[in-house]
Amino acid sequence: MTVDHLNTLLLESAVILLFAVVAVRISTRSGLPSLLIYLGIGVALGQNGIGISFNNAELTQVLGYAALVVILAEGGLKTSWRSIRPVVPAAAVLATLGVAVSVFVTAAGAHWLVGLEWRTALLLGAIVSSTDAAAVFSVLRMVPLPKRLTGLLEAESGFNDAPVVILVVAFAATGELDPWYVLVGTIIVELVVGGAVGYAVGKLGAYAVRRVALPSSGLYPIAVLALIVLAYAGGSLLHASGFLATYVASVILGNSKLPHGPAVRGFADGLAWIGQIGMFVVLGLLVTPTSMGAAVVPGLVAGAVLVFVARPLSVLLTMTPFRVPWQEQALLSWAGLRGAVPIVLATIPLVSGATDAQQLFNVVFILVVVFTLLQGPTLPLVARWLRIGEGDIGQDLGIESAPLEKLHGHLLSVHLAPGSRMSGVEVSELRMPKGAAVTLVVREGSSFVPDRTTVLREGDELLVVTTDEVSEAAERRLRAVDRGGKLAGWLEHAEGPSAVSRTSRRAPSLARKPSVAGKASLAGKPSIARKKTG
Repeated sequence: MTVDHLNTLLLESAVILLFAVVAVRISTRSGLPSLLIYLGIGVALGQNGIGISFNNAELTQVLGYAALVVILAEGGLKTSWRSIRPVVPAAAVLATLGVAVSVFVTAAGAHWLVGLEWRTALLLGAIVSSTDAAAVFSVLRMVPLPKRLTGLLEAESGFNDAPVVILVVAFAATGELDPWYVLVGTIIVELVVGGAVGYAVGKLGAYAVRRVALPSSGLYPIAVLALIVLAYAGGSLLHASGFLATYVASVILGNSKLPHGPAVRGFADGLAWIGQIGMFVVLGLLVTPTSMGAAVVPGLVAGAVLVFVARPLSVLLTMTPFRVPWQEQALLSWAGLRGAVPIVLATIPLVSGATDAQQLFNVVFILVVVFTLLQGPTLPLVARWLRIGEGDIGQDLGIESAPLEKLHGHLLSVHLAPGSRMSGVEVSELRMPKGAAVTLVVREGSSFVPDRTTVLREGDELLVVTTDEVSEAAERRLRAVDRGGKLAGWLEHAEGPSAVSRTSRRAPSLARKPSVAGKASLAGKPSIARKKTG
């Protein structure tokens, strides 16, 4: 490649990226999923459009895998462990047993209704049974659902790529299939090892990043993304699930309160958008629309079986033991969005030379486009119809920590999100540990130095300076007040999610008994405060 070729390539890439950015705005206003616009860009650039000739399925698969790693990383970094922890068992069952049900039901429909051979039908069922992390994460940003459902959908989309990839590789391989018990054992081993690799990289990486003061804030996002890629590569080289290792490491790192956390998440968000745009455009280039006529009917039939039979049945069988209400099961069934993941997985048979691989790719493409167009824009309507469209969408307290190496301290930047119970609290009522102080408040574009009686408000930005020894305690205290208000910690010895929730439940009893409340306020305050700070 010459410099002239590079200049032309950069010009074309910049135009495509700018058009894709504008397309996000269009998709937000119209409800049309942005992935369809990106696929359309690729098709328009391809053989039946401008005329770019591209048929390299192996390169598409490699680029798709790389993009999926970045997309899973971004989703994991933004996933709140506090939100998904209660639903992890349900998500794990839905992502494994639920996927198995979906694969076999879809395969049965493709075999009996479309006429595919059993092995090809099973391969099709495996390819389309994974929900797409990029599609799910993007839709959940626009639909206000209860945190339990949001966490369940996020965790499922992060977990189910791993078993599906294993199934697709097994069904697409040439030769005889391994016995079912060998296949199940392989899946279990790969998931366990992949999860262990992700956990180890996440924990060790978080420990290292918190304790190594880097000379530039821009290095923290690079270090975190490098750790996540390390988890994927390490898991894959050990013949385990690299995708599960990626998601587990991302969730651990995202919930470890790393320095410059918002900058890390912003960097990952930008990379994920580039990954989505590039992946969908390349997938669109690989498509030849004039050759897809024979795939329309099989794609519609298989998609109908998947969306209206297989997915609801898998949700029913796996979620009923967890006592999930039928309305939420219905929404989980409709929210099983497909996107780039099935199309990327459809390149595996193309690369391996499986029977009817090109026809299978076309069927998957038709299925994804049609049913994403059906499910994506209608999901908010379905949520409102089921009366679960109004969820708890309050944001967690935003805290960014910057290490002050030479001063042996930390600077915490705190944002009071809407709904924060820190609003209305005086600075003195924060009861920060000794060695931490609120030094500046930014409110409505103006900044001022607060005193002990300054009342905090929603939308305020606080600058808190702490010593190294109390930085974590100060952050815990701020989060406790954010969740429990000025009474957080008065009646409990620990300041955390459980302590705050217990305090909140006991607060009404204090209101009904003023004398008890007064005793707690006067007699209990000094001793408890000293225990907190000590």
